[in-house]
Amino acid sequence: MRRLLLVPLVVLALLAGVTAAVTAAPEGQPTGRTDTLFPQQGHPGYDVRHYDVRLDYDPATNRLDARTTVRATTPQRLKTFSLDLVGMKVTSVRVDGRPAGFRRDAQHLVVRPRVPVTGGFTTTVAYAGTPQEIVDADGSTEGWVRTDDGAIALGEPVGTMAWIPSDNTPGDKARFRFRITVPRGVQAVSNGDLVSKVDRGAGSTWTWRVRDRMATYLAMVAVGRFAVHRSSMTSVTGRRIPIWSFVDPTTGRSTTARAALPKVLRFQEKLFGPYPLTSAGLVVDAASVGYALETQNRPFYPDSVDSATLVHESAHQWFGNSVTLRDWHDIWLPEGFATYAEWLWTGAHDGRTPAQRFDDLYATPASDGLWSPAPTEFTDSADLFGEPVYNRGAMTLQALRERVGDTDFFRLLKRWAAVYRQGNAGTAQLLALAEQVSGEQLDQLFADWLELDGRPAGY
Repeated sequence: MRRLLLVPLVVLALLAGVTAAVTAAPEGQPTGRTDTLFPQQGHPGYDVRHYDVRLDYDPATNRLDARTTVRATTPQRLKTFSLDLVGMKVTSVRVDGRPAGFRRDAQHLVVRPRVPVTGGFTTTVAYAGTPQEIVDADGSTEGWVRTDDGAIALGEPVGTMAWIPSDNTPGDKARFRFRITVPRGVQAVSNGDLVSKVDRGAGSTWTWRVRDRMATYLAMVAVGRFAVHRSSMTSVTGRRIPIWSFVDPTTGRSTTARAALPKVLRFQEKLFGPYPLTSAGLVVDAASVGYALETQNRPFYPDSVDSATLVHESAHQWFGNSVTLRDWHDIWLPEGFATYAEWLWTGAHDGRTPAQRFDDLYATPASDGLWSPAPTEFTDSADLFGEPVYNRGAMTLQALRERVGDTDFFRLLKRWAAVYRQGNAGTAQLLALAEQVSGEQLDQLFADWLELDGRPAGY
C-alpha cells in the first residue's frame, strides 16, 4: 500500500496554524522558521551542510551504538542550539572538538558550547541504547522499526529524530555519509552510493555516501539478510546510473519490479527531465508498517511491489526528493506530482487517461472526503496524508494542464524539476513558474484547487 492509504498522526507532534507561501532558502543559509505543522521540529538559527552518521548495530539485541557529526553554519552568535532527538542515551557532545554542555528537553538535545559559535561549526554527539519506534495515531509506525532479522529506519514525517540528532525539518537539506557496522553476513543499506564494504573480525562496515542534498525525513537505513542485486541503466544524458536493490527473501517476488524500474525511470525522464540523483534501486523489507515510502535513491516497499506504487515512489525522486517541500503544509506538491505520474503512466499503457481520472474524481459527491480540507489549508496533522493531498493535488495539475495546454504544461514539469533541483520550493514558487512559462494569470485556479473547501465550480 502507498502512504496514501494511511493517515499517520505522530503523537509527539504539536499543531500550528496554516502556512503562508514559502520561498526556497539558498544552501548555507538558515531556513528562518520552524515547521508550521510540527513547530517543535527544526531550528532556524543554523543550516546543516553535512551529517556523518556512524552506527554499530546488533540485530539480536536491537542495541545501537552511534556517533553523529553535524557540520553546520550560522550567521548568528549562538550560545546554545538544539538538535531533534528522542530516546537514546547521550554520552557526550563536542563542539568544534571541545567538550560541550548538554541537556535533554522533550524531543530536543540542547547544546551549550564552551565558546559561542558563529560561521561554520561542527557538533559530534555520541549516543547509545534502543532506538524508538514512533507510534502514529492510526497504529502505524515510523522511526526505528524492528523486523524479524534486523530493523529499518523510516522518517516521514518526523521519525528520523529516533536515530539521528538533526535539524529535522524538510527545509534544511544536507549531504550525508552513513557508516554502518553489523555482524558479518548481515547486510546494511542506506541512501546514496555504496562506497565500500569492509569485513573486519566478526563485523562488516557498509559505507554509503549521499552526494545529493537530502531532507532528513528521506533518510533510511535497513539492516537484515537481503538478497543484493546490482545493475545499472543509462540516463537520457548518457550518464550511467548504478542500481542497488536489497530484497528480503521472505517478501513477495521483486523480479518484475526490478526489471520494470529502468523502464519507469526512462519514461519519467522523458516527462520530467534527467534523473536527478546519483543512483537508484529498491529496498523490499518485511516491516509491518503498511506503507511504501520514497526514501531517497531507493524507496522502501514492505512487500511485493505493484506497478502503480513503483511509478509513484520513483516519481518522488524528482518531486519530493530532489525538489523538496520546505514546510509540511505543502505536502500536496510531492504527493500530487507523484500521483499525477501514476496517471500519466496508466494513460500511456492502455489505461485511463489523466483526463478520465480527473472526470471520475470530479463526479464524486460534494460531501466526499476528497473535497475537504483543501490541500494546503488543513490544520490537523491527521490530514497530512489524506485523500485531498494526493488526488485533489493531482487534479490541480490536470486542471492546470487543461488551462495552459500540453506544450506549456510539460515544459513546466521539466522546468520545475530543473530550476529547484536539490533545493526547496513551495506552492508560491510553482504558481510563479507556471505563470512565467504560460504567460497566463493562474492565481485563481491555484486558489480554487488548493485553498478553498468544496468542489471547485466550472471545471
